[in-house]
Amino acid sequence: MRFRNATLFVALSIAWGSAFTAIKAGLEFFPPVLFAAVRYDLAGVLMMAYVLLTTDHWLPRDREEWLVVGIDGLLLIAAYHAFLFVGEQGTTSGASAIVVSLSPILTTVFARAFLPHERLTTVGTIGLVLGFVGVGILSDPDPGNLLGTRTVSLGFVFVAAVAFALGSVLTQRLDTEMPARTMEGWSMVIGAGLLHAASAGIGESVASVDLTLEAIGALVFLSVVSSAIGFLIYFDLLKRLGSIEINLVSYAAPVVATATGFVFLSETPTALTVVGFGFVFGGFVLLKRRTIRNQIVRNRSYAD
Repeated sequence: MRFRNATLFVALSIAWGSAFTAIKAGLEFFPPVLFAAVRYDLAGVLMMAYVLLTTDHWLPRDREEWLVVGIDGLLLIAAYHAFLFVGEQGTTSGASAIVVSLSPILTTVFARAFLPHERLTTVGTIGLVLGFVGVGILSDPDPGNLLGTRTVSLGFVFVAAVAFALGSVLTQRLDTEMPARTMEGWSMVIGAGLLHAASAGIGESVASVDLTLEAIGALVFLSVVSSAIGFLIYFDLLKRLGSIEINLVSYAAPVVATATGFVFLSETPTALTVVGFGFVFGGFVLLKRRTIRNQIVRNRSYAD
């Protein structure tokens, strides 16, 4: 069982980490928001087909379930991916993945605001500050040009991470009996529609798409591997490992993104990339130290 979980964890890390590289590659051929929209057109169709084949609960049944898929479609799919795809135009795959790895830290901030039982301790606050310092180091702002391309681009990616964290907490607050795959399928469909509306609203045109083999390859990889297959693996592991261990994917993904960006796009990581990632990961460990310790104790008891 542990070997199976480890194998799936590595597969998910590769699927989600390399997604940042596929996004960067595909942006050469697609307008950013339209690219995200078409990705979820395909992923939504695949996920809904799977939902129809595997569960009778394929349609949200009440107001609260529709509210959940609406929030997820707006924040986890549309807002997150619109800002991420726009941001990745001006930065590297690895840097984007590191900023997105701030999501579990941001989730703690929103959890404290929306979930009364959550509390942020002094050490947790230090962890939060470390995470933000890491992003600041990573952006490497020029005092003479604070609105430089890299800083602004990473700012967009940061907003994407905020949207994802907020959506995750709101979804947790609205706990329903709806299967996760049903929630994800409808979120993708709704999110794709919102992305198309946003794309049209900012004047993107289908005529500007350059549909090469590389463009199709990036789109298919993102839709099938990173989205449809990736989320199925994620929900399977979430039941087996719990939210803390699965959150570690957020910190394996930047390593994969940096490696694939170097191999396929000749993106060279800098010392600031490594230092920034260290601060973000250190912040996560401080914030989640008690849960991590409890998880380790449980794992040892199972082994005994």
